[in-house]
Amino acid sequence: QVQLVESGGGLVQAGGSLRLSCAGPKRTLSTCLVAWFRQAPGKEREFVAAIDYSGRETFYTESVKGRFTILRDTSRTTVYLQMDNLKPEDTASYFCAADLTPNIRSPLLTTPEPYDFWGQGTQVAVSS
Repeated sequence: QVQLVESGGGLVQAGGSLRLSCAGPKRTLSTCLVAWFRQAPGKEREFVAAIDYSGRETFYTESVKGRFTILRDTSRTTVYLQMDNLKPEDTASYFCAADLTPNIRSPLLTTPEPYDFWGQGTQVAVSS
């Protein structure tokens, strides 16, 4: 199956920045909707952001709008999550996921259900 590899997590002070990367095969990442989810200890997995195959359509949960940016590189082998003005409530394990048959009009894209492939996660910790 498709392998997705996340990187870029770490420990940062509140107000700081991190850039997460999700790497995978071009034939997959160039045709899939790719999303970032996060999961804090004891909490359910939460949608963060998504980007369509072209990079021209993006989606964000309200709590990160204006602070996080999802984008693709020009090679279409990597999807980034640029996280600025980080807050302690952003602390979580962050996962990337790919949906081979997306419906960008469906509210299900903000749930884990439609995604076919997942990475193993990268830890983000924000201290105050």
